[in-house]
Amino acid sequence: MKLTILGGGGFRVPLVYGALLRDTHDVRVDEVALHDVDAARLDAVAHILAQLGEGRPEAPTVTATTSLDEALEGADFVFSAIRVGGLDGRTADERVALDLGMLGQETTGPGGLAYGLRTIPVALDVAERVRRLAPDAWVINFTNPAGMITQAMQGVLRDRVVGICDSPIGLGRRAARALGYAPEQTRFGYAGLNHLGWLQTLVVDGRDVLPTLLESPERLLGIEEGRLFGPDWLATIGAIPNEYLYYYYFTRDAVAAIRGSAETRGEFLLDSQTAFYEKVCAAPDSALALWTAARRNRDETYMAEARSEGEARDETDMGEGGYEGVALAIMGAIARGERASMILNVRNRGGLVGLPDDAVVEVPCTVDASGPVPLVPTQLTGHPLGLVQQVKAVEELAIEAAITGSPTIALEAFALHPLVDSVTTAEALLTGYRARIPSLDQVFR
Repeated sequence: MKLTILGGGGFRVPLVYGALLRDTHDVRVDEVALHDVDAARLDAVAHILAQLGEGRPEAPTVTATTSLDEALEGADFVFSAIRVGGLDGRTADERVALDLGMLGQETTGPGGLAYGLRTIPVALDVAERVRRLAPDAWVINFTNPAGMITQAMQGVLRDRVVGICDSPIGLGRRAARALGYAPEQTRFGYAGLNHLGWLQTLVVDGRDVLPTLLESPERLLGIEEGRLFGPDWLATIGAIPNEYLYYYYFTRDAVAAIRGSAETRGEFLLDSQTAFYEKVCAAPDSALALWTAARRNRDETYMAEARSEGEARDETDMGEGGYEGVALAIMGAIARGERASMILNVRNRGGLVGLPDDAVVEVPCTVDASGPVPLVPTQLTGHPLGLVQQVKAVEELAIEAAITGSPTIALEAFALHPLVDSVTTAEALLTGYRARIPSLDQVFR
């Protein structure tokens, strides 16, 4: 099978290739095509993959190209992890909002809207090319904001686009282990949107054991979400939120922490990854060792603004397979008919009451040769439902604005986002983003 990776010069591509190396089934990916607009980064990643597969005759062959059509031709699966505007765009996503006193974060709030607006036209072009060059391919989308981009691409490819994220499965695993259960023993009652969901039940042998965890501050403090939100707040809301909900429940704290840092997350990654790729270019024989060290540093500093000074990330969480494991499981289930269960971004189809049927939601699914099938989800009520409805309405406005090139609709999306405090601020955000990010400004031209 042929797997095409869009954003093939990206830092996390070796994680996907490493997962492929661990797949020993007769029916597996044996050809990987990397595509990126940055030839130097493509070359660096190709060196890393070559060293990962060294001495392994079963390792998938790797080709690298800056031609999108060449990469897509004949693909069985397409993994999309593109970053339109690069890390320079991400730093602008963060800084424009922070300068206005708003949350500056890659996928949540105004930064996520700016990222989505400039990415959707590119994602739609990719979808059209997949339809023409690889009509039987499945697209596995990891491009952020994942729910919004997946929904836009489904307008072209329908259900053959599936969005993935490693946050929900990581949350479920941590909650299960906090109670002494193996994750495979449990069923996660998780529902919401990408980066906006809640674990509401944790079922073992037909019994919901999540209340036991919520009643135990000591156990909660043993997992990242317990330390992030605090046992009292989790007990109050009766659920465990996705880590990204920190930016909604503790907005003022998050903004203060980010503004008080020497640099934003995007600025940190821009500096560290620029240095990394330069080192690989200078010493390609050491590419794998350089990548391993840089990856460790990147993982340890993830969401640092939400942790106390000196608090380290959970070692188990960092060591487990994340989105690359989910991607491999999807490909295996579809290609080999191996029934699997996972939390995915898929079309709602009436599953979550109160959301449109064609809205992309993040819910537990089963996957087999026919693709993902959403399970009957744990319903959202109260403030989670209201928040999800509002954010989904904003996402749909952003999709419409990107497709039509309407700055008026884009302004409406910014103004109605729950993390933007006024129409005046929304106007300043849109103006600032258009001035700082050429690829976003081009959407409206």
